[in-house]
Amino acid sequence: MRRISFLLLAAFFISLHLQSQTLYQPRNVKTAFENGTRAMNGKPGPHYWQNRSNYDIDLTLSPPNTTIKGYEEITYFNDSPDTLNTVIFRLTMNYHKPEAGRAAGLFFNLDPLQLNSGIYIDHLKMNGEEMNWPEATDDYTWQNIPLKEPLLPGDSVHFSVEWHYDIAPALGASQRANREGMIDPTTWCVAYFYPRVAVYDDYNGWDRLPFTGAQEFYNDFSNYTLKVHVPKNFIVWATGTLQNPDEVLQPHYAQLLKKSMTSDVVIHIATPVDLEQKNITRQNACNTWIWKAGNVTEVALFISNHDNWDAASVVVDSATGRRASVQSAYDKASGGFHQAAAIGQKTIGWYSRNFPGVPYPYPKMTVVEGFAGMEYPMMVNDGATATSASDSDNVKGEEHHEIAHTYFPFYTGINESRYAFMDEGWANVFGYLVDLTEANPTVRKGGWTYSHLAAVTRDSEQEMQVPMIEVNLQTSLAYAGNAYAKPMWAYLALKDLLGDQLFRKCLQGYIARWHGKHPIPWDFFNSFNDISGKNLNWFWNSWFFSHGYDDLGVGNVEKTNTGYAVTIKNVGGFAIPFNVKIKYGDGSTNSIHQTPIVWKEHPGETTIHIQTKKIIRSLIIDNGIWMDANEKDNGWSGKNETMKN
Repeated sequence: MRRISFLLLAAFFISLHLQSQTLYQPRNVKTAFENGTRAMNGKPGPHYWQNRSNYDIDLTLSPPNTTIKGYEEITYFNDSPDTLNTVIFRLTMNYHKPEAGRAAGLFFNLDPLQLNSGIYIDHLKMNGEEMNWPEATDDYTWQNIPLKEPLLPGDSVHFSVEWHYDIAPALGASQRANREGMIDPTTWCVAYFYPRVAVYDDYNGWDRLPFTGAQEFYNDFSNYTLKVHVPKNFIVWATGTLQNPDEVLQPHYAQLLKKSMTSDVVIHIATPVDLEQKNITRQNACNTWIWKAGNVTEVALFISNHDNWDAASVVVDSATGRRASVQSAYDKASGGFHQAAAIGQKTIGWYSRNFPGVPYPYPKMTVVEGFAGMEYPMMVNDGATATSASDSDNVKGEEHHEIAHTYFPFYTGINESRYAFMDEGWANVFGYLVDLTEANPTVRKGGWTYSHLAAVTRDSEQEMQVPMIEVNLQTSLAYAGNAYAKPMWAYLALKDLLGDQLFRKCLQGYIARWHGKHPIPWDFFNSFNDISGKNLNWFWNSWFFSHGYDDLGVGNVEKTNTGYAVTIKNVGGFAIPFNVKIKYGDGSTNSIHQTPIVWKEHPGETTIHIQTKKIIRSLIIDNGIWMDANEKDNGWSGKNETMKN
């Protein structure tokens, strides 16, 4: 009986261990793997597909008039195997409607004075036939449009849309534009400004998540032509490549812009002196700036008639010598932003050569002073406050993070609306790694990133710590932890586990497989498993599917024939690396590093054998950036040591 009981018990624990080596999949994700749109080796499956659009957008902005008018032609291509009877349009600007639901206390707080009627659709045509825009029936930020005829696989439908809306006003220094809106009466950040077709994908169908202010990007990869009509003396910066600089700029400034495209030195295209002369743009009553961007997920723009304009370039691909333009726009009073273009050069160059080590994939990056801290393809709305030159570190930290978003979610089109850890976590990691190369100790500490890490250990947030794999519809505090802090810890722990070389290989391989596509978390997990040649499911389960947190503690410390055996308890459950810092009786010290591998077979505790003939007087666990929730049990003093018999 005892032997049978022992065998049953052993079988039970083996079963538990095998279960820990598999990953939970929701039913829709399982179906995607069964249909062959995604493969268990982490690659797009043989039947992978995604839809796309071509957008030709005309936008008219006429400050001080606050009404933005738009017209667009959309050709939507159904590359799916499904026949579509409806199309979902995204209307993110309806977030400003008083009736719309908004996530409180996070990124997109609105003052009551910034509420308005949202986007108004003036005209809608489908394949040239006029139709009425339906009244909102489900959610204000998306709208179901029934098709007059089914859209067959491989076919396309054409929409013509005319619309207008009022830009959100600036309400002073403490409440300027958020992700979009006025910075001041003649400086605007214009984003989410056009009706677009929502994503129809292989695992959820139409994306119907409401925009509540917390979610960010999940868009199709599409081609854009953007024509922006603005009064003279207004400069336009936008996603993509400016097609007609000679038509909108005076010859001198068009030449400076051209020169900057191959310059390693920052060129001041428009200075306060130039701006005061009001002769930078062509002096037509209205200038039309034409921008083009191919295979991108979004477009945004920034206009001003008084912002400085700097530009330079940086080599992003040493093999081909390809350069990317780096530009910045900022108010003359913002001293710290005078370094923004140079910071952008260094940041883009470092990311291209180091982590992720993938050449910056776009022709341009523009950093604008917009007080939001928000990324768009080829655009950064820098939220730093920089009223003096010494504040350039604030600008630097923000740029590091927002430019990192180039790779996720833009180049690799993850579903940020559902799984924000797939991009915010990486942006924190890349920013942290480039911060470590900076001489300034304030920047080297990781800046605001550390506030996210510390927030996860606050007592008031403990019941809000839910698994990262949960769709991002949590409270704001849980969202902040799951989107920013915990994934950064996880990715850096993975880097410690695999080593820099293999980690970089896996990351680059994952990006190579999925750039221009829509990976989900399981594609990421499976790609790293496949490329590394290791079953890392125990690690993914620990970090992404559990209710864990960072908390280690010292258990028994026993003297052995060869030294000491130290038990480390993993109270919180996350597979984190750590150092054991030792102080000996003779005053000497030592530090022993343990990678997360120690938790693979025994996730609850591990024993470290310290071979030494010296007496240990004290030791302490040092988690580094994996901030411990309870540091009271992290140390041990030799006065409590026990002898092993």
